[in-house]
Amino acid sequence: MFAEIQIQDKDRMGTAGKVIKCKAAVLWEQKQPFSIEEIEVAPPKTKEVRIKILATGICRTDDHVIKGTMVSKFPVIVGHEATGIVESIGEGVTTVKPGDKVIPLFLPQCRECNACRNPDGNLCIRSDITGRGVLADGTTRFTCKGKPVHHFMNTSTFTEYTVVDESSVAKIDDAAPPEKVCLIGCGFSTGYGAAVKTGKVKPGSTCVVFGLGGVGLSVIMGCKSAGASRIIGIDLNKDKFEKAMAVGATECISPNDSTKPISEVLSEMTGNNVGYTFEVIGHLETMIDALASCHMNYGTSVVVGAPPSAKMLTYDPMLLFTGRTWKGCVFGGLKSRDDVPKLVTEFLAKKFDLDQLITHVLPFKKISEGFELLNSGQSIRTVLMF
Repeated sequence: MFAEIQIQDKDRMGTAGKVIKCKAAVLWEQKQPFSIEEIEVAPPKTKEVRIKILATGICRTDDHVIKGTMVSKFPVIVGHEATGIVESIGEGVTTVKPGDKVIPLFLPQCRECNACRNPDGNLCIRSDITGRGVLADGTTRFTCKGKPVHHFMNTSTFTEYTVVDESSVAKIDDAAPPEKVCLIGCGFSTGYGAAVKTGKVKPGSTCVVFGLGGVGLSVIMGCKSAGASRIIGIDLNKDKFEKAMAVGATECISPNDSTKPISEVLSEMTGNNVGYTFEVIGHLETMIDALASCHMNYGTSVVVGAPPSAKMLTYDPMLLFTGRTWKGCVFGGLKSRDDVPKLVTEFLAKKFDLDQLITHVLPFKKISEGFELLNSGQSIRTVLMF
């Protein structure tokens, strides 16, 4: 690890203030494959940070851009779950310095807007969820073949170098292994935080998790960490049950195993005592199933999976009238710059195990293979190494 940092120290010498040419995976338009291109990365402007990416995870959200289910401008460099080292900083940057190990943050924390100042808020006003594709000053730092290339969710990590606003980067412990802690930049934190921060799972409670992908498994880890005594995993794919049990589920069921509605099945299984449910799929039907499955009076249901854009939900208001709480969360309700370094420290203290979530590690040039693994359901998380 020290050797790695020393190499990067030499690597960084002489590049500050200059345009860096490097390799990146560019999406020229939706529904087209990645194209590995040589791009130019401009130096960071005021309050910006240029980062050398060490490892980046492949997340379903990146795939939404390819498929056109998430708004983005093209051409674009996607990727938003990574670990890197600060190569250089722009004027006025005070929270990181060259050589720091960092995680770029798709959810910024400016510490000044209403959401940042509220103890329960985290959806910073600087978040780019509408697909603007530029940094805070309204411009991009990437060019390829003479054309500007857009940023993605304040991060853009499918490139050897990226530039982010200072509010979108967190300094982490130097000892953290990049190929593991990159998951704390999105998937793990989203699920884990949904349980401990948004759901506020209480010790001894019964929790149900709908959807056992990487984020669903992270929800299970959060429920276990919070002291839940019973954690039921639900998925149509029974191949996922073994891994769910390994990270803390006490039992797993498939909705196809019964003709009864899943809420009835769960009520019978638990003696009508489901305190918390988590929908980690992003389907409208399962959101209502999850709501109906928690206790009608004191149950809490959390929407974790990103819902399909431009779709409306119809449900029986009686589900809420009896006392249930229905909540959503982005990034598990966590405040990114504050909480990401803490989670890395907890990982180093062995409070949770990220190895369970990483099924494949590939060189960056095999990015298309990584997305094939995602779409065929063979991977939980694939991490690309530079």
